[in-house]
Amino acid sequence: MIDTKPAFLTREDGTRIAYHHTPGTGPGVIFCGGFMSDMTGTKAQALEAACQASGRTYTRFDYRGHGQSDGQFEKGTIGLWADDALAVLDQITTGPQIIVGSSMGGWIMLLAAKARPERIAGLVGIAPAPDFVLRMWEGFSDEIKATLRRDGVYRAPSEYDDEPYAITLNLIEEGRQQLVLQEDLKVSYPVRILHGMADPDVPWRQSLEIVERLQGDDIIVTFSKSGDHRLSEPDDIARLIHTVETLAQT
Repeated sequence: MIDTKPAFLTREDGTRIAYHHTPGTGPGVIFCGGFMSDMTGTKAQALEAACQASGRTYTRFDYRGHGQSDGQFEKGTIGLWADDALAVLDQITTGPQIIVGSSMGGWIMLLAAKARPERIAGLVGIAPAPDFVLRMWEGFSDEIKATLRRDGVYRAPSEYDDEPYAITLNLIEEGRQQLVLQEDLKVSYPVRILHGMADPDVPWRQSLEIVERLQGDDIIVTFSKSGDHRLSEPDDIARLIHTVETLAQT
């Protein structure tokens, strides 16, 4: 799929957030990508094509320091990226929105829902990873923790990219101020979670923890026994599109 040039939303500090917005009927759909991911991924573009085919409003974007947006990745935090998502929600979209959050985007999705509950028509989490900095820190060796305390950054090898992940101490410490699973979250809208049980990065049981925290009447989790973290295989994409479109029609 050939990606056209994005539009840009300029934040108060001058940072430009790259986005693609397709107008159409509501409720709209917003895609929030994962850590070091961008809006040109398989899921983001497949959802765009599906929404265009059905005439539905769709928006995908890059957080600061990601993809085609301005900024340095290493200066990013969960709070800044959530603010970028809220800026897109507030300034680019109108009316109720279904927020789709992949991996870290599942954390951003929940923060956006807490901040703008009146704008939410539904949530769809794909291997959602809220509060992942806690699990990340617990999994670090003493040597890695010492590196973070000394240098402020640890460059972790990535299974998905040639470039290592730059994990900063600031990301972890600021992330601890953005936790969403420490208390119950009341939801008045439907929530769907898709998670692969062969996910090596985000344990599928975490989706059960999320469900325990969400206080609502319409919450469904779907597990794929062979699914990996990305959930980008054809059957995964078909399930995602069906899930989003079914929510949009309720």
